[in-house]
Amino acid sequence: MNHLCENAASANEEKSLNFLEEIIEESIAKGEKHIQTRFPPEPNGYLHIGHAKSICLNFGLAKKYGGKCNLRFDDTNPVKEDVEYVDSIQEDVHWLGFDWAGIHYASDYFDQLYEWALVLIRKGLAYVDDQSQEEIRLNRGTVTVPGKESPYRNRSVEENLDLFQRMKNGEFADGEKVLRAKIDMAHPNMLLRDPILYRIVHAEHHRTGNKWCIYPMYDYAHGQSDSIEHVTHSICTLEFDVHRPLYDWFIEKLEIYPSHQYEFARLNLTYTLMSKRKLLQLVQQKSVMGWDDPRMPTICALRRRGYTPESVRMFADKVGVAKRDNVIDYGLLEFCVREDLNKRAQRRMAVLDPIRVVITNYPEGKKEMISCVNNPEDELAGRREVPFGREIFIERDDFMEEPPKKYFRLSPGKEVRLRYAYLIRCDEVIKDESGRVVELHCTYDPLSGGGSSSDGRKVKGVIHWVSAEDAVEAEVRLFDRLFVKEDMNNLEEGKTFEDYLNPDSLRVVTGYLEPALGNAKVGEVFQFERLGYFCVDRDSTPEKQVFNRTVTLKDSWAKMATK
Repeated sequence: MNHLCENAASANEEKSLNFLEEIIEESIAKGEKHIQTRFPPEPNGYLHIGHAKSICLNFGLAKKYGGKCNLRFDDTNPVKEDVEYVDSIQEDVHWLGFDWAGIHYASDYFDQLYEWALVLIRKGLAYVDDQSQEEIRLNRGTVTVPGKESPYRNRSVEENLDLFQRMKNGEFADGEKVLRAKIDMAHPNMLLRDPILYRIVHAEHHRTGNKWCIYPMYDYAHGQSDSIEHVTHSICTLEFDVHRPLYDWFIEKLEIYPSHQYEFARLNLTYTLMSKRKLLQLVQQKSVMGWDDPRMPTICALRRRGYTPESVRMFADKVGVAKRDNVIDYGLLEFCVREDLNKRAQRRMAVLDPIRVVITNYPEGKKEMISCVNNPEDELAGRREVPFGREIFIERDDFMEEPPKKYFRLSPGKEVRLRYAYLIRCDEVIKDESGRVVELHCTYDPLSGGGSSSDGRKVKGVIHWVSAEDAVEAEVRLFDRLFVKEDMNNLEEGKTFEDYLNPDSLRVVTGYLEPALGNAKVGEVFQFERLGYFCVDRDSTPEKQVFNRTVTLKDSWAKMATK
């Protein structure tokens, strides 16, 4: 697995077509006049980074080839679906920068799907089965053993029409009957061994209420919904390749618009779970703060953590479109957000593990304003004024009492430059009873402001700081990988995904921030100089700001993993 993408091909090089683009261009060359794609999530959970790749792909292809992309909710399971998820999915798609040509629901087509089921029954291609789910499963056979035909498989068309009508009317209990396609119980593709088309579910649907008590299965509803919408390129992840023959069978037998399904490799990310079921479990058992916990791979969590839509789209583009499953290094996602935020995030100074520094020769009561650059990558970002006084905080990591060679930060008798300000020299170290350093007494060179010094001497070390008197206290949440195992798709025998939760995935500290950060708004992202990128969290109040660490400035995780 590659850790980062510093060695990626130059953006100036001509990018080759992926295999889906080649298919679409071939379709156009053969006379296809209109390209129609769709993004069809089931509203039973929040979208994650894997869905973001699919969103970018489906909407991106439609945009590139002058076509349209629909947002369609696969709402065929009323027990697990909710309006909350419908709303969140729409928000996520818009946040990523896309808009749909039309918004549709599989439930829009329930009447048509029912009529088509009647067509299959009349053609002798579907029948009502009284077997239980367990009996159907056992009689399906195995890869090497043919299945057994249901004793109800040869019911007459009239009887099947009657029973199916009565299923629709609510005369039977859940699980009492199902409607199955009549294909081939010995077919080598087990999905074609008389698959279930409809099951009975007495549950209120979030859109249709109690109108229906029979609901179509995904394999039955999906292709027909594509056909209704005249989807030209139905793009699915690779696990649906074995479903394609069934997708085609329904379209052929119903003699409807011939949509075509194409498969690409789903996104697998190191140290990450992509199962909505398992993510829901994490939420329900309170292993995380919710679906938008910044440690989660959901799009709403990435947004809360400070990721930008541009960075997620960049990630999807760099991952590309493959025909084989692979695992992408989480570091690539972090690389993309660093690349984007480096250009747009304003710089601020903050100290997260402070040591107080008293500048003994700085006049007591004096206060001055230091001019600081907002973003060296953006000339239009301007400058800001930061207060400086006799007492400041510096980062504990920026002082060492017995430094090794080539240590350029602060140590006894040594000098260091304060970012944008003066040179200081450490003269005295104050410790508490346990021997912990709590305060440093330093002197400064009054003529060293603005990068100069009184005698032209050069100092290599530069550290950040905040004025102790003016610092704003804030809660700072330091997030890291949610799991300690790199490949969460291959767990050790006897282990569950919960066994690999990272106990250090969240550390909360009190940060001391330059005053300007006290007025930062929820969602704003800043670079805390030398520390990383941080985003104002929605838990912030007028009395206390809360910041989430989006990403460190360097990939510290990769370094730890190699130790």
